[in-house]
Order: sequence, then structure tokens, then C-alpha cells
Amino acid sequence: MAVKALFSPLQVGSVTLKNRVMMSALTRNRAENTYPTELMKEYYVQRVVGGAGLIVSEAILVTRQGTEWPHAPGIWDAKQVAGWKNITDAVHTAGGKIYAQLWHVGRLSHPEAPEQILAGEPVYGPSAVSARGGTFRNIPGTPGYVTPTAIEDPSIIIEKFKKAAINAKEAGFDGVELHGANGYLITQFLDSTANKRTDKWGGSPENRSRFGLEMLKAIIEVFGPDVAVKLSPVGGYNDVGMPLQETLDTYSYFITEADKLNLAYIALVRYHPYFDIEIDGVPRATKHDVFESYRPYVKNAKLFLNSNVTPEEGEELVSAGKVDGISIGLNWITHPDLVKRIEHGKPLDNRPDFALMQTGKNGDSWGIGYTDYPVAVY
Repeated sequence: MAVKALFSPLQVGSVTLKNRVMMSALTRNRAENTYPTELMKEYYVQRVVGGAGLIVSEAILVTRQGTEWPHAPGIWDAKQVAGWKNITDAVHTAGGKIYAQLWHVGRLSHPEAPEQILAGEPVYGPSAVSARGGTFRNIPGTPGYVTPTAIEDPSIIIEKFKKAAINAKEAGFDGVELHGANGYLITQFLDSTANKRTDKWGGSPENRSRFGLEMLKAIIEVFGPDVAVKLSPVGGYNDVGMPLQETLDTYSYFITEADKLNLAYIALVRYHPYFDIEIDGVPRATKHDVFESYRPYVKNAKLFLNSNVTPEEGEELVSAGKVDGISIGLNWITHPDLVKRIEHGKPLDNRPDFALMQTGKNGDSWGIGYTDYPVAVY
């Protein structure tokens, strides 16, 4: 395959990317006790050397939360900031660019998780509506999600995100991507099945969009044009999803308004069965064509398409001017030299080690299934 469009440079916010192949945020659960490590630095630098145009960090928690990933990284204290600075310095030295994905899981934490106990706060959500399902690596059995405490003043959470953005700036990140996908807190506010508020933060699409939009504005005060958002309108994962027309109304409004904010890019996640769940035998997601439904509303920001996008499809989409770039996940995990493989016509033939995708330790080594995927012979 002759790849030309994917390898053309792209201006994203204030930085110029060397190509249009993004490494999407990928939770790997290897930040020991929430602190970034030397092993994580090795992992990210491998992928800079492998040609990533832009790396988006694994999701970074803005506050201590009892998630299902006990070793998900944070960015709320000075030691975490220093750990991330060690990583961003190495990425920049290797010639790469890296955004921080900022994350709050909302109602998907558990009060018995050690990190939630340490936090000393309840599990928060937009409303007192629990998600169905819920397993946690560090809680025995299948505890399920709990009914969250409704956030009294959402602006307090927005301030926590702004503080996290300030820390990300100090840590040397080139920009910030707001995690507005996959059923986490931004999605919970957008989704009428999770958000039952009757104040200015709930009800209409405009009100349910307010939380995410105000958060983007707060982060822009820190990072200027180097702010992005990731969205997954189909829902499904983590028990979100609205009727089709309500979904279209909500996300078309949110994207229209977000696009007015001079964002660096908007990343749209297409439907994929892996991110759908069944409840009472019925798929939870609201399946529809995400690209065709929302592309017309992205007029200013760059657009990246995510979820099972192949290099061949990406080349066609970029060549046709339909998207500005593609965001790849799994193949970046298994192929640290992904872009080089595409460029040289090498097969993407490393098999994923699913057992160690997000589990962290394997005996004494966290690198197995993480930094040990082989590169191709060139």
C-alpha cells in the first residue's frame, strides 16, 4: 500500500505533527500506587521511536479514585508531576509529542476500593443512579457498582480538572485531551440515563452538555489551543446510551459548541462490539454511523477517527479530506514500531497478550506484555 496522506505533517493546536497516526489513550495499569515509572517511560519512548505522530497518554486520574485499575496513574501531587515530567522529557528528546488524557470515572468507582478509602470521599456521579455491572481487580467477588452520591456543585469537579491541567502543563505535556468517552464522568453528564438532574446541569441537551463544555473552557485557560476532547456517542460500555434521536440531538449540540472553542482536535470513537455490553440479553449501545452523523459539525477543530481504523482505511479517509488523522489503540500496544511497519509495508503480526493487557504485575516483571513486543526486521 502506498501511504502518502498519513505521512504528511499536520498542525494540531500550536504543534506540528510529523504524521497523522495518533496513539490513542490506553490504560495499562502499571503506575505503581498511581506514580509514573521508568518502565512507563520506556514504553512511551518505544512508540515515539516507532513513529507515533502524537501520543495520548493513558488516562490520568485527576483525583484519587477507587477505580477497577489499582495502578492507574494520577496527576494530583508533586511526585506524580515529577514522574510525568521524566516521561515527557524523554518523549521530547526522542522527537515525539504527547498529550495528557485527563480522567474522572465518576460513578464507576467503588467505596471499598483501597484508593477510594484513601481518598476519604464518597463515589460521585451526576445523579444518584448506579451503573449496572461492575468488577474490580482489588475487591473479591463481583461487588457491582454502587449508587453514587450526586455531585452537589459540579463546578468543584471542574476546578479539579483545571488543577490537573495546570499540573500537566508543569509536567511538560504538549496538550490535554479530555476523556469524554466510554461512560466516564463527562459521558455520565451527557447521558440522560445517568444524569437525572433538574438544575442547570441536567435535563435538556444544552444543560447536560454544560459540564463538559465548561470543563473545556477551564482547561483552555491553561493550555490555550492545545486542548482536545474524545467522545463515544454510541455508548454501551459502562452502561450508558440513549435513544437514537436523543443521542443525535445531544452530541450534535455538544460537538457544535465544543468546535467553537478553538480546540486542537476532536476524536470520535466509532461503534465496536468490544465496547458494547448486554443487559438482559439486549445490547446496550445505540448503534449508528458516528462519522457520518457528526462530521458535519466539526468545522474548526481537526478530526481524528478512532476504533478499529486500519492504515488502509485511514489513508483513504485522509486522502479524501474526510478526516485529518486516525487514532489507533490495540495495534500500538502490540507493535511499538507501528508507523514504521506501515511505512515499510511490514505486517502487523504481533499477537496481543490479553491476559496482561491491564493487569500489571506478572511475577516480578511488569514489562511482560508491555514493553516486550518485538519490532520488525528492517
